[in-house]
Amino acid sequence: MIPQAFEYSAPRTLAEALELVESGDRKILAGGMSLIPMMKLRLAAPPEVVDLGRVPGLNHIVEGGAGIRIGAMATHHEVEISPLVRSRCPLLAETASRIGDMQVRNMGTIGGSMAHADPAADYPAALTALEAQIRLASTNGERMVAVSNFFLDAVTTALEAGEIIAEVQVAAEEKSEGYRYEKVPHPASGFAVVGVAARIRKSGNKITMARIAVTGMAPRAFRARNAEGLLEGGADIATAAAAVGEGEEANSDLYASADYRRHLARVHAARALSIALSRAS
Repeated sequence: MIPQAFEYSAPRTLAEALELVESGDRKILAGGMSLIPMMKLRLAAPPEVVDLGRVPGLNHIVEGGAGIRIGAMATHHEVEISPLVRSRCPLLAETASRIGDMQVRNMGTIGGSMAHADPAADYPAALTALEAQIRLASTNGERMVAVSNFFLDAVTTALEAGEIIAEVQVAAEEKSEGYRYEKVPHPASGFAVVGVAARIRKSGNKITMARIAVTGMAPRAFRARNAEGLLEGGADIATAAAAVGEGEEANSDLYASADYRRHLARVHAARALSIALSRAS
């Protein structure tokens, strides 16, 4: 299908881009993997599209503080193959490698995926488990938002009118930490019917830290805090995984019912936790 007619702008600086989106009517074009299909289906009809592809300084992947700073325009492939991400935050690199196909990973960006906030996207699970911080920029300045407060609902985020995602900040995983991203991909789209990101630290045979985040099951990614507490309290993986999704609304569609998604979340949480535990040292 052909999208509705629209104006196109390609700013050369972040300041210029922020001025363009200040009104709130224009849409940001990052990788285009979400916006362009929506425009073709007439689910989105912005009067103007602001392309960030020529804005410098938005695709960096660098060390910062105790972790990694990733520019919003870094592609999934760049996140996947970055030596820094693979060594300091391997859960995020593993998750990036499971997104779509090679064409999508070469074009799609971490900032674009987050701003779209598809309930079946992969990044939200990993970033939630990693307790990431999001740096947002506007003509009024910058602010930091914890990922737990960023994803509000299906395709709904804490982004306010005139704001752009500038950077994602994640703390480095400890060398002794185990991790895993498990996913049930939709056979047509590659999106997660259900995806589970897990992190584990242990001391001897005791799990001292557990983080479990789920995407695809509910309208937004969520932490399975009850299951985390069970693991940290000494419960085994099967017991903890059986508690994943308790109290959470589950999505239902023609491909997977709410009950089936909840079942998948628990099965794949157990798998993710088992692999994460085996990787922890």
